[in-house]
Amino acid sequence: MAIKSHITVHPLKNPKGSNIDFGAEVRGANLERISEEDFAVIRQALYENQVIIFKGQQDLSPKAQYELTRLFDPTVQAYGHGKTLDSKKSILHPDLKTIPHQPQVQVIGNGPVASFEGLKDIVLKHPHHRTFHHDSVPASEDRDNTRFYRWHIDAALYDLNPPRVTSLMAVQVPKTEYQNLRYDDGTGDTLRVPRGSTAFVSSYKMYDLLSPEDQEFARTTRVQYAPHPYVWMSEAKSRSDGLGLVSEGLELPYTELPAIEAEKVKILPMCWRNPVTGRLALQVHPSAVEKLHLADGSVIEDLSRVREIVHRLQRPGIAPERVLAVDWEEGDLALFNNHGVLHSVTGSFRPEEVRVFRQCNLAASEEPLGPE
Repeated sequence: MAIKSHITVHPLKNPKGSNIDFGAEVRGANLERISEEDFAVIRQALYENQVIIFKGQQDLSPKAQYELTRLFDPTVQAYGHGKTLDSKKSILHPDLKTIPHQPQVQVIGNGPVASFEGLKDIVLKHPHHRTFHHDSVPASEDRDNTRFYRWHIDAALYDLNPPRVTSLMAVQVPKTEYQNLRYDDGTGDTLRVPRGSTAFVSSYKMYDLLSPEDQEFARTTRVQYAPHPYVWMSEAKSRSDGLGLVSEGLELPYTELPAIEAEKVKILPMCWRNPVTGRLALQVHPSAVEKLHLADGSVIEDLSRVREIVHRLQRPGIAPERVLAVDWEEGDLALFNNHGVLHSVTGSFRPEEVRVFRQCNLAASEEPLGPE
């Protein structure tokens, strides 16, 4: 029986010369009161398009944003990073504030905010690559140039399962300018992006681009993530393309991490299956990976080698023509399939420029679907 809904789905218009096969705008949805029929259309749209955007959602409440996010996994309630933010050593600690009356929803952005959803006199700080990359764009070129800050999935990757979906709401957005995004990795690759855009790439395309031999390797390999990865990597620095870390031995030893429980260490498939289309995604958080478990039972423990393997597999998928850089407008709400895309912050803002977003993701009730 056909689903009755007034919702329509429209592929995003992508820049000339791009090779982006995902992303859509969804129209006609009442996100404050979502019927079962409407949610069925929204869920289908998400898993077929990976990133969907609802325009004109200025009045959407944090509660409704949370409830929409939870519909994708109704039994869960906890924020996807759990208590990761509690550690001051965590690289996530300065970037997020929690809404008091809706603690599953975080506030991110830039600049001083006198009052927002029960938060008073907060200062938000947009992540800048100079704080995380091994080298950075010179300060004199910073206004016109940027990089991918860190390609990642939203996940604690210790104890908690990776959230299925993230919702991201643009509340206040500074005037859009364009910047030149530099890969600075010797390839000469660059990309023009709206300042402060969120960049997405399809992990399904990333898998499809692999050779048959590499696809077999990806399907049969499991990825072990470092315990408390955002503390573990706190002293390490990123590659210039934002796709993983430089190996310099700067990761914190286990003795300097919070207490580790072996059963909470995450070992996940390298490929995650789309629950609607069945496509396989090469889905790895490149900065948090520590070891690779191979089909023959052996384990690659050399961190430098692990990172080189993961980078080689993922790098074709972040080529400029495959990057969706969202040009945010106030009132935009994006939902993205956190099991099927990687995303990254881009851009830089002056300290006084105010940018406010609300973000929500919830630790999944189950581990991601594997390739089998």
